[in-house]
Amino acid sequence: MKSGTARKPLLATAAISVAALIAAACGSSNSGSSSGSAGSSSPSASASGKVTSIANQVPGSIRSKGTLIVAADATYAPNEFIASNGTTVVGMDADMARAIGKVMGLKVTMTNATFDTILPGLQSGKYNLGMSSFTDTKAREKVVDFVTYFEAGTSFYVKSSGGPAVTKLADLCGHTVAAEKGTTQQSDAEGQSATCKSAGKAAVTVQVYNDQNAVNLALSSGRAQVAMADSPVAEYQVEQSKGTFKISGPSYANAPYGIAVPKNSGMTQPVLASVKHIMADGTYHQILKKWGLTDGAISSPGINKAVS
Repeated sequence: MKSGTARKPLLATAAISVAALIAAACGSSNSGSSSGSAGSSSPSASASGKVTSIANQVPGSIRSKGTLIVAADATYAPNEFIASNGTTVVGMDADMARAIGKVMGLKVTMTNATFDTILPGLQSGKYNLGMSSFTDTKAREKVVDFVTYFEAGTSFYVKSSGGPAVTKLADLCGHTVAAEKGTTQQSDAEGQSATCKSAGKAAVTVQVYNDQNAVNLALSSGRAQVAMADSPVAEYQVEQSKGTFKISGPSYANAPYGIAVPKNSGMTQPVLASVKHIMADGTYHQILKKWGLTDGAISSPGINKAVS
């Protein structure tokens, strides 16, 4: 994951109470797999249907199965989270995945997985794609390919009452910070801790959790003073907290999100073609509007567009 630009109010139809957001069971990776059928909890506004010229680019091994297995860490609302039925993965990425699958003529099965297990799962062949707010980075491009489809950065959020004034990474010195395992936020916080110590300042105490629900719980319980997440996600947590949390400072490090594709799988080009198609027919913008994420729209998707 996960990195994002500031997003404004996110839709009420996806609303979850803050208690649900911080309960580990809600979006735990133990929820397992869910069908690609979104049902009433995730009405995809997709106008796209199968495009034969794109479907024919899909490798025969996947085309013959008729199913695309897409992994997501479903604790990252509104991008990906578990619906009220307790099993279905919904959110912006889930809707995008289903729309892309339609273009390829494939049924999509969204599988809930702990974030740091998704890339290894792609490498081992367990999943066909990863759509989980992945920031396209040069380090990650060494193990998978990315098809870009969104842009985002990172935000800090703190308790509204008594939270520290953190507006940039340098302000983290001496504070306790919660971040999800395997994310760019973990890397940034740990890197800043080393910078603080080199400057003779107090280190950052970085608490690393397996999912975003645990990060939120650490902040709400007072174990952490600052939480970090992609900006769409941070703003959503703040909105759902009903005044318990607040955003602290501007977002930073805007970068592309990418759909993670196993290298040499033959899927990179059909995924890119599918993303271009749903952009052209309006499905892409309908999905972003549904989830209140239009600020992150891009117009030119590409392959491996990491900025750092």
